[in-house]
Amino acid sequence: MMWAGLVLWCAAHLRPGCTFASAVPNLSGVHQVTGTWMGSTTVPCTYVPWEGFTEHTLSWSLERDSSVSTIFRRDESGDHILPAKFRGRLSVPKNSPGDASLLIENLEMPDSGHYTCQVVWRSADNSLVTRELTTTVKVVKAAATKPIIRAEPGLTLPAGASASLTCEASGSPPISYRWFRSSPAATAQLLSSGAELAWSSLRPSDSGSYFCEAENRAGAGAVQRSDAVQLTVTDPVPTTRVSRMDTAPVGPFTDTGSPRVAPSPLLYGLVAALGGAALGALLAVGLGYWRRRRRKDEPLYEVAFRRTADVALLHTEGEVPAKSLQEEMCSNTAKTTVKDRKSPEYENLMTAMESQYEAEGIYIDLL
Repeated sequence: MMWAGLVLWCAAHLRPGCTFASAVPNLSGVHQVTGTWMGSTTVPCTYVPWEGFTEHTLSWSLERDSSVSTIFRRDESGDHILPAKFRGRLSVPKNSPGDASLLIENLEMPDSGHYTCQVVWRSADNSLVTRELTTTVKVVKAAATKPIIRAEPGLTLPAGASASLTCEASGSPPISYRWFRSSPAATAQLLSSGAELAWSSLRPSDSGSYFCEAENRAGAGAVQRSDAVQLTVTDPVPTTRVSRMDTAPVGPFTDTGSPRVAPSPLLYGLVAALGGAALGALLAVGLGYWRRRRRKDEPLYEVAFRRTADVALLHTEGEVPAKSLQEEMCSNTAKTTVKDRKSPEYENLMTAMESQYEAEGIYIDLL
């Protein structure tokens, strides 16, 4: 217990002769940082949180031309950026215990100077412990570096695809870019100005060698050229339609590229034949039924013949109304009826004719 109190006392009073000074938090960082004009840089300042010590205040100050000013302060009321020229350009991580690093964005040449990080902790006995760390920041104007080309989605693509080439270089902004296309005559054709060269729909004629250039004002007019890249645009693969006797490809095509297959014309003919046969059978059955009904509903007829020779000449499908025959027989003086014929030959003939008419659905009333 006594040793613990001694450690806290040494940490709180920072006595030079105290051997337990390492028991309090200590700041870590670097001596110098070089930042690029119009770029951003981080001035590191970190420590390891220590049990019994709570961060009380955090501040950053800038010394330039023998003048010191506080540019950032964090306390119980929050974060404060004091000079107006730094507002919107300075920040310190929040909710990151032990990290007090300063981020400076959009560096300007007057930002060069000596930056001091100061952290004050409150110990368990309510005493304050202070640590400071100074880092020199140098802002320089950097010339543009040799650019590199990034291709999306690649350098070998089919016709109709979209593509882009992006030229990237580091250095002090602003950096200007230009795109060129090499020609067989060893001359370069200027295509566009800008970091990106894009195609919405590639054509085979777009195949070729491309490169870009980058420069900025810090490079005193020096132009940096990238390595050339070869863009290859392939022709679209033709789709082959296969025709067979039993299958015929029809559009549209499926997602896998194969055509949808339609039934063969032979199959259509087979279906039509089967349907025609079935329809014919139904019509035949219906017609037979209609004929039987018609014959049953027709009136009965009487048949009379004048002589035996007329019977032999009579057609089985001929039908003569009984009334007409009677009128004809009445007008003829040589009238002869069936009843007058009583010979065996006549009776046999009548029997045969009666059987024939019964088979045809006709009732014969022999006179």
